[in-house]
Amino acid sequence: MLWVYASRAVSRGVRGLEDELGVSLFERHHTGVRVTNAGNRFFRETREAVVQFDHAVESARTAGGGTVGQVSIGILSSMATGFLRDLVQLYRSYHPGVSLQIVEGASADNITAVRRRRLDVAFIADTTDAEGCETLPLWTERIVVVLPENHPLREKKKIEWSDLRGQDLIVRQCERDPVLCDRLTKRITDAGHSAPVRKLEVGRETLMHLVAMEFGIGLTSQSTVATPFPRVVFRPIAGDDELLQFSAAWLPHNDNPALRQFLSLARRIAKEKRRGGPSGGPPFGPPFGPPVVSGISLSLASLGALARRLGLLT
Repeated sequence: MLWVYASRAVSRGVRGLEDELGVSLFERHHTGVRVTNAGNRFFRETREAVVQFDHAVESARTAGGGTVGQVSIGILSSMATGFLRDLVQLYRSYHPGVSLQIVEGASADNITAVRRRRLDVAFIADTTDAEGCETLPLWTERIVVVLPENHPLREKKKIEWSDLRGQDLIVRQCERDPVLCDRLTKRITDAGHSAPVRKLEVGRETLMHLVAMEFGIGLTSQSTVATPFPRVVFRPIAGDDELLQFSAAWLPHNDNPALRQFLSLARRIAKEKRRGGPSGGPPFGPPFGPPVVSGISLSLASLGALARRLGLLT
């Protein structure tokens, strides 16, 4: 019965167009339909418009389903391994038509960019300043100490915060890792103890090289460990609660369909990992099937549909 209703809708659309034009495009008989001379000329003139309309409908259908477009992402954590790398790889495999723009920067800078619509989503370690944004906790990473390869503390499997007192510590500027810096300050300055901490305006790779050259001891997050750096060793901070929580932050009124697909996949991966699912490879198939668009009643669409049925468009 659906095709009957569709045919009636097409017929009504074509009759409406004929009334607007003031000419008959088709001669209708009980044996069928024949194109009039005016109809033949009209179809020749509008052939390109109908084809362009078809392309426009398909483009809108694709963009609305999030299968093309762009997602701009701000990151703080390393992408060497872990949740963020898995998410990006899986999303690209499911949506190869979507361009991913990835920017590394401080949490505060990324949140500002999200508010100004320069980024669609930011992955941050502190949601305190994410006012006005939707946030979603996704994964945790252990705090890791970076040591020169010959440092005495390398003999320990885990490092206590007390071990760092009296050591020369170098960290990236607190603006880049505010939670990590706050944790460091609280843990090593209690009970009258303190340690010299130099805050450097450098990136993650430069910090590793400075540690290797014995400028001091560094701190980083667990995902960095997967990247090999010469003449440094990594040791985790002892304690089950010494974790950094990473969350996604985005504007609730951001209507980018590709972003919605991206966040949906992030939720699904986080849920799977909390259940103890596989950390590598797809945890499940693509989250959505092909989009469906219906209810187009424009006279041009009706005309195109009928023209295709009559073999007037090829």
